[in-house]
Amino acid sequence: MHKFTIGVEEEYQIIDAETRDLVSHVSKIIEGGKATLEEHLKHEMHESVVEMETGICNNIQEVKAELTDLRKRLIKVAHENNLRVAGGGTHPFSRWEDNPITKAERYDKIVSDLGDVARSNLIFGLHVHIGIPDREEGIRIQNIMRYFLPHVYALSTNSPFWVGSKTGFKSYRQHVFVKFPRTGIPSYFSCVAEFDAYINLMIKTGTIDNAKKIWWDLRVHPFYPTIEFRICDMPMRIEETVCLAAIMQCLVAKIYKLHQQNMSFRSYRRLLLTENKWRASKEGIHAHLIDFGKETSVPYVDLLKELLEFIDDVVDELGCRAEVEYAWEIMKNGTGADRQLQVYEETGCLKAVVDYMIAETEYGITHHNDPQLII
Repeated sequence: MHKFTIGVEEEYQIIDAETRDLVSHVSKIIEGGKATLEEHLKHEMHESVVEMETGICNNIQEVKAELTDLRKRLIKVAHENNLRVAGGGTHPFSRWEDNPITKAERYDKIVSDLGDVARSNLIFGLHVHIGIPDREEGIRIQNIMRYFLPHVYALSTNSPFWVGSKTGFKSYRQHVFVKFPRTGIPSYFSCVAEFDAYINLMIKTGTIDNAKKIWWDLRVHPFYPTIEFRICDMPMRIEETVCLAAIMQCLVAKIYKLHQQNMSFRSYRRLLLTENKWRASKEGIHAHLIDFGKETSVPYVDLLKELLEFIDDVVDELGCRAEVEYAWEIMKNGTGADRQLQVYEETGCLKAVVDYMIAETEYGITHHNDPQLII
């Protein structure tokens, strides 16, 4: 069996310990973490975002161990600088106008190309890379995987607030990002040559300078032998990240296995898939998604059951049953968005929501968890 390696990138919010607002102190974190974190830590476009990335992991247990270690060290450095870090796809009340852009040629270019669309893109995602045998296989997997994107995304929904407003969405992050060009669910490509022809046309016409400016929800990576999932909001609890990564790994392995057995899965048009993505962004795990085969709307829980049955024969081969089954904990306790909204309903206070986000991000990592903050 091909080794479906995993690499995870998590984008954290850097928060002031007193005001609970976002602060542009990534340089302090990077300075403070030089000795222990440097090779895993990256600047993002806004200075209030810090990205932590794992190395290439062979299985989900390695992912969990590495993510836990990185998060522990990041939280320690943050506390030493009177800062906090939190998961979450958006900050509940911070204003993008108050958050400066990182000084770097790459970001200067994006801002000069996209203006306020780039400046207002103050969002936090989870990106997961799964190793693929080759790019041709990667395109085949990408085509089929598009169908499952809304199902995975619903479990990650974690951005119900935007600049102090209760948005009415479980994931508002996607509605901020959609203003960027070349986002959303990718189109169908018949082969790698067709995909490359599209990239080359974009570069030749000066639309993009390299394939990394393709910001789809899922992409065969331009430089690594991976397929990269980019649709998910940044979760709060580490178990949620691990669960999502495990499900993604299983889906890639299962689709590859079907190809090896000369079997496939129906491919659906992007127009239809985008409807399900919209529903997932609005209601998360409480959504009814369209079952295209039955041509009817179905409660999310039914589709999650189907998804877990679909991948069941590869779960034990990959050794990630416990991690995949955590999806039922998310169903029981609510996604990050459900839990943020519950805190807001109880307190009417967005700062209390930020307190909760910090506590959940530190849950199981630090020794000073307050059980009162855990729902």
